[in-house]
Amino acid sequence: MENFAVLIQELETSNKTNDKIDAIVRYLEVASDKDKVWLIALFTGRRPKRPVKTSLMRAWALEITGLPEWLFLESYSSVGDLGETLSLILPKPTHSIRKSIHTWITELIALQEASEEQKKEYVLKAWSGLDFTERFIFNKLIGGGFRIGVSHKLLVNALAKYTETSPTKIMHNIMGNWHPSDISFGELVGEDSEGDFSKPYPFCLAYPIDKTPDELGPVEDWQAEWKWDGIRGQLIKRKGEIFIWSRGEELVTQQFPEITVMAEKLPDGIVLDGEILAVKDSQVLPFNDLQKRLNRKTLTRKMLEDVPVGFYAYDLLEYDGKDYREHALAQRRKLLEEIVEALIGNISIFLSPVVRFDSWDELTDMRSYSREMNSEGIMLKHVSSPYHTGRKKGDWWKWKVEPYSIDAVLIYAQKGSGRRSYYYTDYTFAVRDGEKLVTIAKAYSGLTDQEIKAVDKFVKNNSIEKFGPVRTVKPELVFEIGFEGIAESNRHKAGIAVRFPRILRWRHDKKVEDITTIEEMRAML
Repeated sequence: MENFAVLIQELETSNKTNDKIDAIVRYLEVASDKDKVWLIALFTGRRPKRPVKTSLMRAWALEITGLPEWLFLESYSSVGDLGETLSLILPKPTHSIRKSIHTWITELIALQEASEEQKKEYVLKAWSGLDFTERFIFNKLIGGGFRIGVSHKLLVNALAKYTETSPTKIMHNIMGNWHPSDISFGELVGEDSEGDFSKPYPFCLAYPIDKTPDELGPVEDWQAEWKWDGIRGQLIKRKGEIFIWSRGEELVTQQFPEITVMAEKLPDGIVLDGEILAVKDSQVLPFNDLQKRLNRKTLTRKMLEDVPVGFYAYDLLEYDGKDYREHALAQRRKLLEEIVEALIGNISIFLSPVVRFDSWDELTDMRSYSREMNSEGIMLKHVSSPYHTGRKKGDWWKWKVEPYSIDAVLIYAQKGSGRRSYYYTDYTFAVRDGEKLVTIAKAYSGLTDQEIKAVDKFVKNNSIEKFGPVRTVKPELVFEIGFEGIAESNRHKAGIAVRFPRILRWRHDKKVEDITTIEEMRAML
């Protein structure tokens, strides 16, 4: 735990990528193989199931410290993170407990079946033998993830540096359906590891276009496609088995039986990259329809009939068991077309169409019709590009249409987490519904550091009510909110849901009387 605590401190206090990579490498040099596996697991979101309710941890901490609940809530509101707040208010340790990370996690997993009294005894004993940083880590192992500024790419680069293995191989190895208790470090990152044959490949990602399209060069060097608004996924058929992976590394095969049935017709040893979309009568439906199909334990016949889905394939990553990612896009596309077009009786696997154009001006005009296609814009891919791991600037661009936008007023605020835990940075916005204000969106990004401090000061000086860490504020600050999609929703009080909201700018020139009305938003539907 001591070495892991040092690592967390170094990652928290550094803003430089190379320093963070070096800190991870130093940890790997002294950690056991089991601890190395759990490092990868924790930093890629594979935290064990929570063994103790955080409400119990809070109650036990108040019992130990004798703090009144109101003071704890004020402290929690100021700190912004429960695990950190508990670590700060507890008395100093009376002794030192030395256990490895994998030992702590193994004990916490076993604790899931213990009684409440046994859980309390274990947690209190741990708190008494850990310093502040170690307690913080212990609390996060129980109740939350590690938000410490370590991306997948940074972790992969650190592992690649330590093992002297290619980052692409590392990225592929740590994807897929593995559990830290069932795999060794060598199997996970070694050059010779084959791992689970269901594993997807790391996704190739695009950058937002940062130039005018005509600066990209001749149009014949580029392939244009619609940028679909669905779920990015990989469709895999290996050894006669079908797997569908989302970009979030979730195995979602069971959610889309109609795709699985058609995938049986694919040749073996194949991996397709594409988009899972709701498709009916050859028309792509809005993302809001697709959402009705997601994360359901059972799919009724009516649901399958009302919201059928399809897989729109736009790239070929593996064919006949061979990795095709280094082939040029033009070659991959040609073979992909032959494969999909050969499917007899196919109703669920489609070729994502190439958008044909003769000039950048023509493509610009076509892009303006993106929303009519239930698309977010245009993808531009260089015809000679390989299928990269992650992002590589210059080969793939996403050219999205301008977002929808509304003017809304700030009515609730909450402190952020991590480095933003000292400021109110999580905001809830409302629009007008007659004489009332109705909440329409939450947003966490889009302001400069200076603007965040100014909003924070306003919230502290203009709070009306407190609900735990949430503050109700005077409805005076108006912001322009951008979002990618809008749909009717029975789950929201306003009857409308927006997709990917973010702050576009602070409208100092507008008052609450000038904000968007709910009627104006309904007109966008």
